[in-house]
Amino acid sequence: MADLSSLKDLGTAAAAPDSAPVYVKKVDAQGRSYATGKRKDAVARVWIKPGSGKITVNGKPFSAYFARPVLQMILQQPIVAVARDGQFDVDATVAGGGLSGQAGAVRHGLSKALTYFEPGLRSVLKKGGFLTRDSRVVERKKYGKAKARRSFQFSKR
Repeated sequence: MADLSSLKDLGTAAAAPDSAPVYVKKVDAQGRSYATGKRKDAVARVWIKPGSGKITVNGKPFSAYFARPVLQMILQQPIVAVARDGQFDVDATVAGGGLSGQAGAVRHGLSKALTYFEPGLRSVLKKGGFLTRDSRVVERKKYGKAKARRSFQFSKR
């Protein structure tokens, strides 16, 4: 019986978590952090490094690529939330989807890259909902329907 009770003690010790997970800084040889962001059909690859705050998307300044002010605001939300304006240079390449999905994908990738560069920012970005991938995608078209759910027009005669 003494042997079984010692096994029970070992099982409870292993099951109890020691503390919260520890996140470490992930930086490549050039001092950049990399992350992939996704939204709808768009996929963004984002690199950040310390700098003057220059943001480029597909080789263009982000204000030229995303002409609408709403999309520019969406892109800058994570940086503003963690109060790091003008401290990081962001280089992003994005493909697929439309402009709205691409802006959301860059925002998601930028948020993840910020957590890789500074793990202490994770709680602020998590509370803001920037680290959660928005899983809403376009519903597929079904047979016998005009679109995903819309039926063909009914004709009595």
